[in-house]
Amino acid sequence: MKFIHIADVHWGMKPDADKPWGRERAQAIRDTFTEIVRQARLRDVDLLLIAGDLFHRQPLLRDLKEVNYLFSTIPSVRIVLIAGNHDRIRPNSAMMSFTWCPNVTWIQDEDLTSVFFEDINTEILGFSYHTAEIRETRLDHVSPPDTRRIHILLAHGGDASHLPLDKPALSRSGFSYTALGHIHKPELAPDLTWAYPGSPEPLDKTETGQHGMIVGEISPVTFRVTSLEFIPMAQLQYIPLVIHVTPATTNGELLARIRAEVKKRGMEHIYRFRIRGMRDPDIEFDLEPVSNSIQVIETVDESEPRYDFSRLFAEHPGDMIGFYIRALQKENASPVEKKALYYGIDALLRTTDERS
Repeated sequence: MKFIHIADVHWGMKPDADKPWGRERAQAIRDTFTEIVRQARLRDVDLLLIAGDLFHRQPLLRDLKEVNYLFSTIPSVRIVLIAGNHDRIRPNSAMMSFTWCPNVTWIQDEDLTSVFFEDINTEILGFSYHTAEIRETRLDHVSPPDTRRIHILLAHGGDASHLPLDKPALSRSGFSYTALGHIHKPELAPDLTWAYPGSPEPLDKTETGQHGMIVGEISPVTFRVTSLEFIPMAQLQYIPLVIHVTPATTNGELLARIRAEVKKRGMEHIYRFRIRGMRDPDIEFDLEPVSNSIQVIETVDESEPRYDFSRLFAEHPGDMIGFYIRALQKENASPVEKKALYYGIDALLRTTDERS
């Protein structure tokens, strides 16, 4: 029995909404989900499992119609999904009265419910969120029915506020496979008994690394997973880069190094830059010139000016600069004390320059 397992699509979300590429990120979520549906047909899978948060918020009727159309393009694939904390079931939800195409089963109950597909001898158990949080450990002692079937558990959670999970207990539970959602980073159990696929597209700058879907196969004889593979599907990645500088590094050199590093990794990605090291006090790094050609979501300048404190103290023994150096310069200064010294001296020197 072959399946695709995804979660946390967050259809309707607009990542980086304040950035020029925000609209493209929103469309990428839809496009990647569309491609996953296409892959379900191309790979001739039996099941498409969606472990919660297909939608970023309560879906409008037009969202349901768009997604339902995509599901209708794979009529031979059985689609089973649950609601997560973002698209949880509410009394006034359009999902309650929506008619899905025949191959879709949305498990809407708040309590553990099962659905059985006789032709593939597979029973799927799961439940949907009806509240924003589930703090109880509801799955620690859940086990499959004592029947000769493939048993799959579909669940959304994994942190203290959203269905806390005991992963070793899941491995011992007896289910053929537990399809998890909520954690946006992919993770596969060493024994292949459970997995998080992560979100198909990265949804903010903290979601680094590859994103995509899980493709697996379960033996109809042993009822155990025989193969489980994470397949990258995302259009791009958020890539954090640390650029080290020295007092000899100029702004032009820094920009050239950034362009070279980005060219190696791919211009399509979104970058976070962190500048570290010692710099010339007269240099101010400005990455604005690369923003027209590189998608930069964040720049953090942690570089520190390399001052000659001995020379400065000799030049200013009796004024505020000398007093500040004497008060804060220590052999074993903490990072906070060092920053206070650097920033304070920088401010005092600027003040002196402005008055001169």
